[in-house]
Amino acid sequence: MSGTEKKPGKRWAIWLPLVLFGVFFVLVMNGLVRPANRDIESAMVGKMLPEFTLPAGVDERPGLATDDFRQGEVRLLNVFASWCVPCAAEAPQLDELARAGVPIDGVAIRDRTQDIARFLARYGNPFATIGKDDISEVQLGIGSSGVPETFVIDGTGTIRYQHIGPIMERDVQIILSEVKKAQTPL
Repeated sequence: MSGTEKKPGKRWAIWLPLVLFGVFFVLVMNGLVRPANRDIESAMVGKMLPEFTLPAGVDERPGLATDDFRQGEVRLLNVFASWCVPCAAEAPQLDELARAGVPIDGVAIRDRTQDIARFLARYGNPFATIGKDDISEVQLGIGSSGVPETFVIDGTGTIRYQHIGPIMERDVQIILSEVKKAQTPL
């Protein structure tokens, strides 16, 4: 064999990087075309709210307790904070839901009364009641891991739906549909 001839067994090594790139490309494209399901199933959906009593978050609204959700009326429970930018973004949609006749109760997480009042004055106050959860006990007890999150609670105090993240315009009809579903017994 002369020095310019290649050995037949090494020919595949030239194509290996291209084959590896092709495999990588196919995997990436598959992930883009068919992304993984990113919905998070709450462990609390279908369960009763835990027992709690929260003091008032602002002077103009009463505090909040588990018994408020056992009066036979479907309600939204919105977990929010004055320091939460996405909470401000969902304010118009919460107002729209309140105008549609959906009672909304709020749980302010790790917040000060004066900051909550400023937030509500700036972005609106769709809440019938606002409880102040200074140590996130209720937040964690209902299966919320962040702010904002919104729960549909049926008239018996059972969590029927959990919306993670801010409610955007596209989500309003979904939440109204979940409220309607929660009006029928399990």
